Amino acid sequence: MLAPPFPAAAIVAARDAAKLHLRIPGTAEDALLEAHAETALALCEAFTGQALIVRTWQAVLPAHAAWQRLVGAPVTTIDSVEGLNVSDNGFALPADTYAIDIDAAGEGWVRGSAAIAAGRLRVGYAAGLAAEWSALPAPLTQGVVLLAAHLFEARASGGAPPAAVAALWRPWRRMRLENARRSA
Repeated sequence: MLAPPFPAAAIVAARDAAKLHLRIPGTAEDALLEAHAETALALCEAFTGQALIVRTWQAVLPAHAAWQRLVGAPVTTIDSVEGLNVSDNGFALPADTYAIDIDAAGEGWVRGSAAIAAGRLRVGYAAGLAAEWSALPAPLTQGVVLLAAHLFEARASGGAPPAAVAALWRPWRRMRLENARRSA
């Protein structure tokens, strides 16, 4: 499942922070810095295993009785659960045919039942650490800025990103065991 796109305001804020770090005046490099900022945000999410900015996610899951974890985390709300037919058209489900939960770690969970004839669920939810760039923890934003600046400065020569980026992000990293199951 691909993560939903970042809000434009978050990309612009990360770009502006990188411009400040690099001491770049004017707007001539804005488009390039925005691309690097978006890449740095995506790499931060991949490294930490957490969505940075709260945004709307969607998951399609099999409708069976085992609890299934939603990919995006931390989950803030689970807004909708609907059945899917073979044409991918959604339909309303009776409330007693599925269950949802958000645990203390921010993991979202969904399970269906045999009463769902279509066999698939479409789940709409919101996930992310903060509502906007300015509310993210400082180590995460600093790592994004350092990585975006590195990508900008090393665009012609390449080179490894600064080790400080991983050091800043490592405390925020979520590790998931692939076969982890939630008990009923």
